[in-house]
Amino acid sequence: MAVEVAPPAPVDVPTGTTPRDVVWTRNKTALYRYRPLAPRAHATPVLLVYALINRPYIFDLRPDNSFVRHLLGEGYDVFLLDWGRPGAEDRGTTLDELIGEHLPAASARMRRAGAGDDCTLIGYCMGGTMAVVHAALRPEGVRNVLALTTPIDFSAAGTHRLWCDPRHFDAAGLVDAVGNVPASLIDMGTKMLRPVENFVEVNVAMLERMSAGRDMTGWRAMNQWVNDPVAFPGAAFVQWIEGFYQQNLLARDALTVGGRPVHLADLTAPVLAVTGDRDHLVPPAMARPLLDLVGSADRRYLELPAGHVGLLAGSGAREMLWPRVTDWLDDRSD
Repeated sequence: MAVEVAPPAPVDVPTGTTPRDVVWTRNKTALYRYRPLAPRAHATPVLLVYALINRPYIFDLRPDNSFVRHLLGEGYDVFLLDWGRPGAEDRGTTLDELIGEHLPAASARMRRAGAGDDCTLIGYCMGGTMAVVHAALRPEGVRNVLALTTPIDFSAAGTHRLWCDPRHFDAAGLVDAVGNVPASLIDMGTKMLRPVENFVEVNVAMLERMSAGRDMTGWRAMNQWVNDPVAFPGAAFVQWIEGFYQQNLLARDALTVGGRPVHLADLTAPVLAVTGDRDHLVPPAMARPLLDLVGSADRRYLELPAGHVGLLAGSGAREMLWPRVTDWLDDRSD
């Protein structure tokens, strides 16, 4: 019997508030275009791609902590691809559909909306992997690729790879039993990678902030996002675990999507790969190999003192990451 999708978590503080419009949908996937906050200064639009896990408003957490608003303020035309919340009827949705059909259709819709003939892909976590695969399959529509904490070489996945060892973990059997993989299961597995930090230290930090009389809005927004995961479409989950974690097909140049071979050497656009040196979900050794596998002549690797989430939305992201991203993009977007 398929597991029903849990309703969205109660809203504690408003998140994802930057004004935007829906410009395209397919099934649960939606393409949003943010309304400009400054005159457009760059010819190449940006498409933000997030993972199938958690919600993409991490790009636009709060008005004072919004990567989206930073890009808009720098004069970029910004789009976001939101995979939505899958229902029980989506247990058969595959990565072939999402990467091979939804992503190119969204890119085509951007062009029809007058955004430009090509775009910059900014992918975060698994969204970066999906963006990189798309760019390798369809390099003609991609101007730049920015891969934030993007898993590429799954032989370096650490504890996650041990947990996904096919001798102990049967992804297909799990999906046969539950349909879509429940958000609570994925969330618990992620938190158990660092149980003391996630179950003890986070609450201690909250109490310390409260006792010191500090503003809790930012903390509450981040906590809300962390505890707002979504179910993983069953068929896509099997492909993700078996093809990436267990067989490492992408790094081995053996992945196919929609029957087409994926060769990262076909990705020739400029590439910036950014990792956090404290990232336990996608450690640098898992992300860095992208630079050795792509065919880009213009490629750069940047490792910053941050964790997986803090890299993009932590207290130091505004000074540490965001300006470096736009400095790199500014020279490659006109």
